[in-house]
Amino acid sequence: MVNPQATATTPAGRDVLAHALASDVKLDIVETTYRGHAADAAAQAVLDGYDLVVAHGGDGTVNEVVNGLLRDGVKNAAVRPGLPMLGVVPGGSANVFAGALGLPRDPVEATYRLLQAIEHGTSRKVGLGHVSSAQSGADNPHDRWFTFNAGVGWDADVVAAVEAQRAKGREASPALYVRAAFASYVSQRRRPANLTVRIPDEAPVENVRLAFVSNTDPWTYLGDKAIRLNPSTSFDGGLGVFALHSMGLPTIARYVTHLLATDGNPKGGNLLRRDDVEFVRVTSRVPVNLQVDGDLLGLCTEVEFTSVPKALTVAV
Repeated sequence: MVNPQATATTPAGRDVLAHALASDVKLDIVETTYRGHAADAAAQAVLDGYDLVVAHGGDGTVNEVVNGLLRDGVKNAAVRPGLPMLGVVPGGSANVFAGALGLPRDPVEATYRLLQAIEHGTSRKVGLGHVSSAQSGADNPHDRWFTFNAGVGWDADVVAAVEAQRAKGREASPALYVRAAFASYVSQRRRPANLTVRIPDEAPVENVRLAFVSNTDPWTYLGDKAIRLNPSTSFDGGLGVFALHSMGLPTIARYVTHLLATDGNPKGGNLLRRDDVEFVRVTSRVPVNLQVDGDLLGLCTEVEFTSVPKALTVAV
């Protein structure tokens, strides 16, 4: 699955990568043309009995492919055997999933690694996160798998702002995300703390302003800098939770400085942080934005994030 609109891909580069892969495997190329196309194509690949599905694009493309592969998977149940293996050739601006797997974020180097994995049959099982809302049924817009992070509140507002700018033709960049983060921060400060976070075997934590959920480490990248909210979180364990009661300027400045200057492990009185939890439920008194893997899902008032171990096999 190739996203021709991904920020770090070019037609010439895609041709080189396709020829390299076609030299070792029988290759069918699908260039995505609409939102959800990669998911539809991946779901069809499952029905057609493909052994490997390669996602070449950004984290959004990877997320779509994963959701297509697991379209018939059941949360909290063993994912059925015989699913195609996932291969990843990064082509976006962040490529968090590939980085968390230890794969090269350069497309050419990643293609070489993928060919080596195919030749030697090397792979690993990874756990995924699953998000669902209180709404039930097939039309639930928040029934989604995520590979590296999800969030309610500030980060989702940033994603919404960046998506709006990209729709106007602006390129995603660290500078664009920083500007969006600042504007969303100012807007957040004007609202009351509406979130309540529930974690197994703990009392509900009320009056929370933001809640981030990690499926692995790092949470994201800012350029080449890994941002590590829950350094102990991995594809082999449960979810990480990072939630703040206060978004006062001293609090945010302290955490941002810490995250940019160190390898993570933030602490503080305003911070609720947990690693390796089975599920997290977040409710809000008013509708708030929800994002998964940098993709805006829209507004919600209640969502549950669940850890699903060994959900997918990835070529590494």
